[in-house]
Order: sequence, then structure tokens, then C-alpha cells
Amino acid sequence: MPTPPRALAIAGSDSAGGAGIQADLKTMLALGVHGMTVICAVTAQNSVGVQGYWELPPEAVAAQLESVLGDIGAQAIKTGMLASSVLVGTVCDALAEVAAPVVVDPVAVSKHGDSLISEGTLDAIRERLLPLATVVTPNLLEAELLTGMHINDEAGMLAAARVINGMGPQWVLIKGGHLPGNPVDLLLDRDQVLRYPGQRITSVHTHGTGCTLASAVASRLALGDDVPAAVQAAKEFVTGAIAAGFPLGAGIGPVDHGWRLRAGSGAYGPG
Repeated sequence: MPTPPRALAIAGSDSAGGAGIQADLKTMLALGVHGMTVICAVTAQNSVGVQGYWELPPEAVAAQLESVLGDIGAQAIKTGMLASSVLVGTVCDALAEVAAPVVVDPVAVSKHGDSLISEGTLDAIRERLLPLATVVTPNLLEAELLTGMHINDEAGMLAAARVINGMGPQWVLIKGGHLPGNPVDLLLDRDQVLRYPGQRITSVHTHGTGCTLASAVASRLALGDDVPAAVQAAKEFVTGAIAAGFPLGAGIGPVDHGWRLRAGSGAYGPG
């Protein structure tokens, strides 16, 4: 059998299975890509919040990177939760030698508002990680943290995206889902701005949305798409996953990464 394209997720583990490394692997499998992982942190979290997180030692992260990239390689790489400046530096040291496209999800705060990074991490992301990024995918809060700007409309999104683009990534995909009305995401490089409008989906079960989108972009890049096409395909996938999100526990449920597999099957019964 031919070997499928490979994508590597460098992120934290989500014990509830809806975000982080678990969401990355589910997304990659759903899109026909072989997913690999470098786990940088372990979290204790569920549908109501994050109860704690523990970073892996830098040498453990470096060893995972060397094992995967030195033997198998990857057609695309996605970074997620990097909880400290030390871990950002460890990852950047390895990625500086890699030619594969890099999708950076600048995870700083969980869906429940819990901080997932230590002091100084944002500076390391700005100074070291973003210059290595093919695409960076901040939501509005992450864009505000990266830029120090307040964003309350599409014009503000564009202004923040331009500032982030000046930090070094080739493309910036800024997500407007937290603004009122139907969501619009903006993708820009130094020469063009592309709008990706969507329909508002009424659902509280959105855990893992950001991880899923970034992993879907990386998967499509591994399959050979250019960046605008990868973003379009990723948005279609995550829109379906949000629409199929399901309750889990007492709080926010996850998006459904297997929605295409289960479409029309009634696997979960009515609703």
C-alpha cells in the first residue's frame, strides 16, 4: 500500500479528547493524512474547564522531534499548545532545519478562559515561532494578545492581521467567530486579503474548534493544496464538525471530527 502524506502535531494532550493532540489526530485521520505527534504538555481537563497542566521536559520534546523528523519526516507540521518560552525555543530549534510548511495555532487560553501559557511565552512566539510559520491561525483573543490591540470589527481584524504578518509568518488567518453576526475569517499575506464568510451555527459544543481548523489546514497542505485552498477545505471541514458537535459531560462538548464518516448513519441516534 502507498504511504499516505504525513503531518506532525506538536501540542498538548487533552484528557477529554476534544482538543489538543487528540483533535489533531482525529482531524488528520478524517482528511486522509497519517498523523504523528510530539506531546509538549499533559492537561487535566474536561467539559467544564482545565484543572491543571504539566509541561514535558525540553529534552523529552526534543527527543520526540528528533525521532519523528529524523526517521519519518513530515509533509506539514502543526504547532499548538507550547506552554513556556523554553518549549517554544526547543521546538523552533528543530523546525529551523525543516522545509515542510508549518501551521502555528498560537494557543494561549482554553475555551473556558483558562490560561495555558506561562509568562514570557508570547514574546517567544512572536520572536521565534512566527517567523517560521507558513500560516498562523489566531482567534480574536489570541490576535489581541499578540498585538496588544482591541478588535471589535472586521476592520480591526484586518489591522491586527497586518501587524501579525509583520512579525514574520507568510500568511495570517485571523478568525472572526467571536464577533457578533455571521462569522468572517480573513486570510492575508503581504500582497492580498481573502475573505471567508460563513453562517453562524448555534451550538455551545465547540470544544476543539481552533485545534481542528489548524490541523485541517496542515492536513490539506500535506495533501498538496496551496494555502488559500487549504484554508477553504479546512473551513468546510470544521464547519461540519461544529454543526455535528455533541454534548459531553456537564459543560462544553466537542466538535465531531468524524461527522463525514457518520453523516446519515444515525450512529448517535436522533439529534
